[in-house]
Amino acid sequence: MIKTLSSIALAGIIAATITGCGGATPAPQAEEEFDNRCKQENVLAPKWTCVPMVEGAYAGVGVAAKSAAGMGHMRRVALANGRSDLAQQIKSQVKDKVETFTRTTGVAEGETVDQVNTAVSKQIAKVDLQGSKGVDAWTAPSGSLYMLVTVPEATVNGEVKEAVKNSFKNDQALWQQFQSKNALEGLDKEFPTN
Repeated sequence: MIKTLSSIALAGIIAATITGCGGATPAPQAEEEFDNRCKQENVLAPKWTCVPMVEGAYAGVGVAAKSAAGMGHMRRVALANGRSDLAQQIKSQVKDKVETFTRTTGVAEGETVDQVNTAVSKQIAKVDLQGSKGVDAWTAPSGSLYMLVTVPEATVNGEVKEAVKNSFKNDQALWQQFQSKNALEGLDKEFPTN
């Protein structure tokens, strides 16, 4: 009797397994299409609110929450936030360019690169983003103001080139190496001002 019950139970399990596997096939899931359009607050927004880019300029985005102080206040806050964004971007890009430049001039021993980076960073920190301005704005559904802020690359690059030259001038041996034609051409290539 136990043998018979065991056989019936085993047959039931096998039948359930076969029936479960042989049932209706699930409907294929529709592939979600990737949407890479710029969205802010779940609505379509100008592309520059996601990726701030302007030809010939460094660009950043500043955001100001809706304020009872009014649109004028929101513009000032968005502009200040955009300038802060610009300053961070410029600092990062300048550091990369200075490191690349000092390596290509052949004077890129660790201490020298750090010395030049520090000197240039201090000089650039003093630049108050002269010429920066808000060039576009968008108001989100929540009332937040997004502002595109730019500063001409030539302005920043000119400041950086002067800072690099001044840094090298502080060390006569480095200044002699720096004055070679290749170094000056490399500096113009990394920091174009035309």
